[in-house]
Amino acid sequence: MIPISVMVAGVGTTSFKVKGRFGVEKPSDFSAPLRPIVSWNITKRCNLRCLHCYIDAGEAEANELTTKEALDVVDQMAEVGVPLILFTGGEPLVRRDFFEIAQYARDRGIKLVLSTNGTLITPEVAKRLKEVGVVYVGVSLDSISAEFHDRFRGVQGSFAAALAGIKNAIEAGLDVGLRFVVTAKNIHEVGEYVDFAASLGVRRITFYHLSAAGRAQKLSEDWWYTPEQYRRFIETLIAKARQYAGKLEIETTLAPYDGIYIALTVGHGDTKYLEFVEATGGCGRKIVSIYPNGDVYPCQFIDFYKLGNVREKRLRDILRPEVLEPFVNTDRYLRGPKCSPCRFKRYCKGGDRTRAYYLTGDIFGDDPLCPIPRLFGNED
Repeated sequence: MIPISVMVAGVGTTSFKVKGRFGVEKPSDFSAPLRPIVSWNITKRCNLRCLHCYIDAGEAEANELTTKEALDVVDQMAEVGVPLILFTGGEPLVRRDFFEIAQYARDRGIKLVLSTNGTLITPEVAKRLKEVGVVYVGVSLDSISAEFHDRFRGVQGSFAAALAGIKNAIEAGLDVGLRFVVTAKNIHEVGEYVDFAASLGVRRITFYHLSAAGRAQKLSEDWWYTPEQYRRFIETLIAKARQYAGKLEIETTLAPYDGIYIALTVGHGDTKYLEFVEATGGCGRKIVSIYPNGDVYPCQFIDFYKLGNVREKRLRDILRPEVLEPFVNTDRYLRGPKCSPCRFKRYCKGGDRTRAYYLTGDIFGDDPLCPIPRLFGNED
């Protein structure tokens, strides 16, 4: 995650509430490689059919962790000091034992966050989420246009249902934010979208740069934005971060180069800004993912590099320095013609490894979406 608002305006909302205060002068130590946040895909089942779904969700897999196994996985997380579980899917709320698992984790001192499409958050569900101690609910909403969102999410009426879920969650007293997948087809509406989000009363927006995993591999090239579209996008986020400072925070993910852009513009190239980008972490550095069958990956998008399985080994035995090394120090392994000579590779670790793998065929190749060399040059 690149905390745009923290880098630009020095303040956060939800992130400060969950992690404590941090900033360019003092990066967060909330999580670490051997004590990571866990993005837990607790089911592959989903009630939507999103065009870009990285896990190709739909029906539940036959070998998904049972309730008993899931509770044991929570114990494994507690053993290594996992500070926070991000429940995701599929759609996590379709698991009938979701609240049992969540309560069990809460009782072991682990903070709870929910990533959801929002369509199943009735007033009753929202109340239970509040009671079980969920500290943040992130709802996917990819446009201010119902037509685009419904087409992108694959189900007519999903936009209206998500808005109803957002309203119900806010009314229950939950801290709510939005998740927006950035593509060439919706990147132009980001400014209006932030204003719309503020009008809803949400506290955070996370902009997910389009991944290349799962169904996204089937998307045509015109879904990927250009460097000039990117420049307008990131400049808009900088302006909005200032406008809504302390009221609505903006983050991005799957694009560490967002932090490089801000370090070079807002931070005027100050090394402390660049080092802050490095400290924000990324796949296999401050976060890992557990899939529905217990497979452990560096994050939920890197589905091609398995670290282990919690049915076969304890999480503490999977998260070993030598196993995580390629993701903690990715810059040492980069070999693409764009990323390997880049003077910023130490800080951004070469951008997104999922796009590098699926779009170039090499996990340590270039992130084709990175615009930094085009916008700033790549001289030593």
